[in-house]
Amino acid sequence: MTKIKELFEHYKIKKNEISKRLKEFESIIEKPDEEIFAELAFCILTPQSKATTAWNVIQSLTRNKLLYHGSENQIRPYLNAVRFADNKTKYLIEVRNKLMKNGKLNLKEIRQLKEDPVKLREWLVENIKGYGMKEASHFIRNIGLSKNQLAILDVHILRTLKEFGVIDENTSTPSTKKKYLEIEAKMKDFSKELGIQLDELDIALWSKETGFIFK
Repeated sequence: MTKIKELFEHYKIKKNEISKRLKEFESIIEKPDEEIFAELAFCILTPQSKATTAWNVIQSLTRNKLLYHGSENQIRPYLNAVRFADNKTKYLIEVRNKLMKNGKLNLKEIRQLKEDPVKLREWLVENIKGYGMKEASHFIRNIGLSKNQLAILDVHILRTLKEFGVIDENTSTPSTKKKYLEIEAKMKDFSKELGIQLDELDIALWSKETGFIFK
């Protein structure tokens, strides 16, 4: 069986689960700012760490009422499970302080840009320390706003794109915006060739590489 046939077979098997997951993402933007912030914080923790591990950290912080009000010293021990814990703790505290208005989270900028994922990604990269193109794209997808316009170019996706001959680059996340957009455009073309929407293709490729669907 060719790689393309294997991908279509995987997509066929997982299509309902993928659609369900994307519907769940789409519901997040209608939830309170605290839940959206949890997704934002999750994407700060993911670089060079497992997504499941990063989400477990966010859940632990939430359960212990630290994600929204904990001090740096209180939060730092929970991040031992992820890489670059010191920096990521600082980033989390900094972005939380930046988005606080009168002691409460206020994500009005994110909500105001919800119809334009490209502009929202630009705003996030410019304003959220610890966010690059990948992290911003990931967050936007996880709150259901990517509208099949953004690719999450993590190592899993890049590895599979290379296997399919879409790219010939190595599997590290692009270090410049220009390079990111070049590979994103190639993935969009690949999506059109396959007839699979970009958001669905992202999850299909990621789950084919990892063996499960997550976030």
